[in-house]
Amino acid sequence: MASLGDMNDKTAAEVASLLAPLPTLQLQEYFNQLISSRRCNGIQVKHNGTFGKGVYANTEFQEDELILKDQILVGIQHSSNKVDCLVCSFCFRFIGSIEKQIGRKLYFKNMGLSGCCGGADDSSESEEDECLKYNGNASSSSNHSSIPQGVVSSLMNGEMALPHTDNYPLPSPLSCPGGCQEAFYCSGSCAEADWESSHSLLCTGERSKSVSREALGEFIKHSNETNDIFLLAAKAIAFTILRYRKLKAEHVNKQAKQSVSKQSLLLEAWKPVSVGYKRRWWDCIALPDDVDPSDEGAFRMQIKDLASTSLELLKTAIFDKECEPLFSLEIYGNIIGMFELNNLDLVVASPVEDYFLYIDDLPDAEKDEAEEITRPFLDALGDEYSDCCQGTAFFPLQSCMNHSCCPNAKAFKREEDRDGQAVIIALRRISKNEEVTISYIDEELPYKERQALLADYGFTCNCPKCLEDSSVA
Repeated sequence: MASLGDMNDKTAAEVASLLAPLPTLQLQEYFNQLISSRRCNGIQVKHNGTFGKGVYANTEFQEDELILKDQILVGIQHSSNKVDCLVCSFCFRFIGSIEKQIGRKLYFKNMGLSGCCGGADDSSESEEDECLKYNGNASSSSNHSSIPQGVVSSLMNGEMALPHTDNYPLPSPLSCPGGCQEAFYCSGSCAEADWESSHSLLCTGERSKSVSREALGEFIKHSNETNDIFLLAAKAIAFTILRYRKLKAEHVNKQAKQSVSKQSLLLEAWKPVSVGYKRRWWDCIALPDDVDPSDEGAFRMQIKDLASTSLELLKTAIFDKECEPLFSLEIYGNIIGMFELNNLDLVVASPVEDYFLYIDDLPDAEKDEAEEITRPFLDALGDEYSDCCQGTAFFPLQSCMNHSCCPNAKAFKREEDRDGQAVIIALRRISKNEEVTISYIDEELPYKERQALLADYGFTCNCPKCLEDSSVA
């Protein structure tokens, strides 16, 4: 894989232009439009030449008041979490039914599976169909109390209803329009949005728009075996390619007299990704505790080689000649580094946990009656009954929020927040024109530990708490 220095002059110049910071006016215009579309006019993004971007209050916020709900630009559910939670592949809302969610968890638990086994094969059967094929042939593993597989199958296929689940209705799962049987959705609008934004290139089904479904399967397999952050990077590249194609088609359809270069269209398509702070992944990834500092150079070279291998697989799967700069290792490394430095955990609370808590809060007589049915399932699930959807995502506005060890806001999901959007809540009163800050780490840690963790983000914190602590450290 060629480095930036090994590319021809034209490609190197195109890569450099993609990585160049947007002019301040363009950046401000982009964020103003984004804030307007999010209907969160109580904030604004300002650019400071010394500290970069920051989010500031346009109005006063009270403690616990909602500041922002930020939609995902690109996000993934962790591969290992797919065993525990069936969610919409676009908005990450739980789908199916309480019975289906419990049944899937028990099926995989009985099979002794603790991580997602879903590769990218071309099977026409869905995950649920595959589960039901076994219907009683699965061997029990280390669960607290085994449930007969026939009962598990009845839960999964809707033949068995648990008491009071009508209080927790979930959308019926819709299959991927490309036929991959790996992505499921809560609605037709989510399926369409995901298909148009990235999944049409990353689908392994018969209607996939990829160059090679076989190569795409190899890329997904490699990502699941090494680091699923590659799947997120692939989404960013697919997103940009599809935006480029759409912009190009719109330009052609307008029959514009003034020609627009392919590079100009690519820069415009890339803009939503370009606004994130970036460094190359192998330069910014934190050195693991089990790697000796003397081996740091070798470790970072291994990370670079791993990214190179992943990129070669992705290039074989979805390469687009007109978007060739996106497939340079320099771009790929910076995309992954952006996620390393800017990502926010994607967390959606499980309705299964809410359901069992509801049963526990029923009046004694109703509770006893319900628990005659539900208790065996709760015992079989053990601590896993409360497993939430977990993943990682890039949120354009949240990523602009700077760190403070004494923040005035936090990421916090309220009872009504049931999808993957980032939710930012005020921790205290925030004055108009005050910067909105969050903590990237556990701010209760000692000063030296905080500074060590923040060094991985590439800065030294000089917030009031750190300035005070440094004077006594």
